[in-house]
Amino acid sequence: MIGISKLYCGQVEPSDALRYGRESSKLPSHLLQFSRDKKPVIVWNMTQRCNLRCVHCYAHAVAVNGVDAISTEQARTMIDDLAAYGAPVMLFSGGEPLARTDLVELASHATARGMRAVISTNGTLITKEKARELKAVGLSYVGISLDGMEAVHDKFRAVPGAFKKALEGIANCQAEGLKVGLRFTINKRNVAEIPGIFRLLKDLSVPRACFYHLVYSGRGSELIKEDLNHQETRQVLDLIMDETRALFEAGHPKEILTVDNHADGPYVWMRLKREDPKRAEEVFALLQYNEGNNSGRGIGCISWDGKVHADQFWRQHVFGNVLERPFSQIWDDPSIELLHKLKDKKQYVGGRCARCRFLNICGGNFRARAEAFYGDAWAQDPACYLTDAEIGLQ
Repeated sequence: MIGISKLYCGQVEPSDALRYGRESSKLPSHLLQFSRDKKPVIVWNMTQRCNLRCVHCYAHAVAVNGVDAISTEQARTMIDDLAAYGAPVMLFSGGEPLARTDLVELASHATARGMRAVISTNGTLITKEKARELKAVGLSYVGISLDGMEAVHDKFRAVPGAFKKALEGIANCQAEGLKVGLRFTINKRNVAEIPGIFRLLKDLSVPRACFYHLVYSGRGSELIKEDLNHQETRQVLDLIMDETRALFEAGHPKEILTVDNHADGPYVWMRLKREDPKRAEEVFALLQYNEGNNSGRGIGCISWDGKVHADQFWRQHVFGNVLERPFSQIWDDPSIELLHKLKDKKQYVGGRCARCRFLNICGGNFRARAEAFYGDAWAQDPACYLTDAEIGLQ
């Protein structure tokens, strides 16, 4: 996760992270990526059920009717373990988390145990009443997925009217004072929609947006050919920086992040080296605090059936099951070879990643994407768009 607004527009300084000692339990949410201890943020795909049929769904979501493998009581036990372990954030995802009737109860349980609770949702099920309930239990953030304007978004969701219902969900959250933001997955089909997303941020007074690079997982693995090429990705990063700066300078600052391609950090730094060398030095320090991709270390995933993964995209590697063993024991078990290596993966990555001068601030990028493309978990990430000269190989 790369904070474009934090880095490029100077909304965060290195001293901001140092002020809190860089301990995840003490850092405010907007600085968590700079924590020193990297206790894992937990993505819990609490259900595989969903009311939409998104073409790029990493969870291979199923019909909304059905029964979930983890009961409410089992989920409460799991949350107790996570809170005692020190996991700072519980991200309730799916499928569609609002398909579970106990979402509010479990979010309340997480906040009562000292965790920050956030949800990732398609937004279509957030009624006024549901927004009121979520606000009452102390939910920190609602991320609503939009993958373009109405025509493009509804085509992605495979359900007409999904766009309008998502906008209603945004309005309902705002009416209750819930912080809400947008989530956008970049690919060839919707890249032209990015300026429209920035217009929505301004027109709807939405404070935050995350732009996700495509990861080849779930139904998203069928979209490999829809991923941008390296030159297109560079152009998108420049566009996102330009749009972020324009809103900032017009008096409408937004929190803008890119997710799932840590080459974005060095790319922002290189642009700042040309435009503002002093700020570039500060950004380089922040990127070192960030440490790049943290799958298996600073982020972990629990599936709808209790299986533990390094992140929500890398489901073919299962480290254990919280229905059989507490997450805290699984996560720190040195006998689980892949998980143990991910804690310090820089010594295991190969290809261009191993020789890259930015390895300490990128962390070898996305292992799930490398394995999906090359069949090797430690290969170079095919989505790295930096040239050999830029990464120090020439």
